[in-house]
Amino acid sequence: MSIIIKTDSEIEKMRVAGKLAADVLEMIAPFVVVGVTTNELDKLCHDFIVDVQQAIPAPLNYHGFPKSICTSINHTVCHGIPSDKKLKSGDIVNVDITVIKDDYHGDTSQMFCVGTVNPHAKRLVDITREAMFLGIKQVRAGARLGDIGHAIQHYAEANRYSVVRDFCGHGIGKSFHEEPHVLHYGKIGEGETLEAGMIITIEPMLNLGKRHVKTLGDGWTAVTKDHSLSAQWEHTILVTPTGYEILTLRQEEM
Repeated sequence: MSIIIKTDSEIEKMRVAGKLAADVLEMIAPFVVVGVTTNELDKLCHDFIVDVQQAIPAPLNYHGFPKSICTSINHTVCHGIPSDKKLKSGDIVNVDITVIKDDYHGDTSQMFCVGTVNPHAKRLVDITREAMFLGIKQVRAGARLGDIGHAIQHYAEANRYSVVRDFCGHGIGKSFHEEPHVLHYGKIGEGETLEAGMIITIEPMLNLGKRHVKTLGDGWTAVTKDHSLSAQWEHTILVTPTGYEILTLRQEEM
């Protein structure tokens, strides 16, 4: 599959889908508290997407995924399946939302700190967010994908965190996952050249320990091999002639 350059009408549909995905994170934020189960968060998000937004939760039944959102807690790197386990004080959790509206996808995720979180966990969350935005700032027509990966990797490793290499960002549009693969490590000037009209996700995963991960028996949940904490943030990004537009920006980030 080749990289798909979006038309103006497709970009407008992606703006709508991205805004809806951001709205889900804003809606769910007050509910991510001590004692809530991730199944309860999943139901709240599912009902909001389906009943209020009149949209579709993309993860549900995607290659067999059983829930409408991903919830990845502590040493879970990504693709955590909501369950009846309650969140406890000190947990860090990534809530990953993808909404389909009028056939187009909006994809975003956010880290939440539950109760009183240890400083080293809070720092990991904050540095991962900053790494994502440093990657986003590299985006413009004519830049290379390696510029994004290098910015993220350099900042992460300067702060003594490792970058997960088993998962990456991706093109997105009518399909959940399109070309190109957006690596969160790399070298300046290498990789595909960005063009105006491309839409990609940037979603770095940083670990407190080593970068190696393993997938559990459910076939989805990816965890750090050394059981160290992991954090991830994600935005959907439109490449413009002079820079970028974040399609999943939340009110708090404006």
